[in-house]
Amino acid sequence: MIMKEFETIFKRGLIVSCQARDDEPLHGAGIMARMARAAEIGGAVGIRADGSQDISEIKKIVSLPIIGINKIKTEGFDVYITPTFDAARTIALAGADVIALDGTARPRPNGETLTSIIHRIHEELGQPVMADCSTLDEGLAAVIAGANAVSTTLSGYTSYSPKMEEPDIELLRALIQKAKLPVVAEGRYHYPEQAGHAMQLGAYAVVVGGAITRPQEITKRFVNKINKYLPPKRLRK
Repeated sequence: MIMKEFETIFKRGLIVSCQARDDEPLHGAGIMARMARAAEIGGAVGIRADGSQDISEIKKIVSLPIIGINKIKTEGFDVYITPTFDAARTIALAGADVIALDGTARPRPNGETLTSIIHRIHEELGQPVMADCSTLDEGLAAVIAGANAVSTTLSGYTSYSPKMEEPDIELLRALIQKAKLPVVAEGRYHYPEQAGHAMQLGAYAVVVGGAITRPQEITKRFVNKINKYLPPKRLRK
């Protein structure tokens, strides 16, 4: 089965993550499809989407390639971004062009490993894989496991990676220097200047989600900044 390279599928630039949790106002495949269409009109080069329903609906109205993920929480396991081969197959059938998965060394359901899942995705689905990592060692291990691209997505979201409000630029820089594959910057990119800096360093693309597609988060950032300049409330006597 002939497999396209990551660089053939995606141009360099901005990839917009169109996701909404069950408890968020914009949750729903139809809404995410329209969000993805808005991103396409705005100049994005690709979409990142979660689950077969969202991916299928986005495919109907958007011509951009999709990085597909399948978030599945399993009791006893921390890995939940496309944790198994079956999870990958589901989103491949829905139309994902690249499969993204947890690129850490943490245990996965069914005794599967990162290497075994990537191998099966290549052989049985014919699709490239992007490994979402939280450390340099994970990124380099993902390269050895056969990943076609690596990302900084999980930095700050594993118990052993640095917690910060800003993007993990040091991880990005290290992966660009050592991974020898397309490196995608993702995670806490709130402002265009941050995304531009990542591209300047050599990132192949930048994935931005909440700063574009989550109005409640955008509103909160504005409110927090404005509240710093509001006069203190006076207590009634």
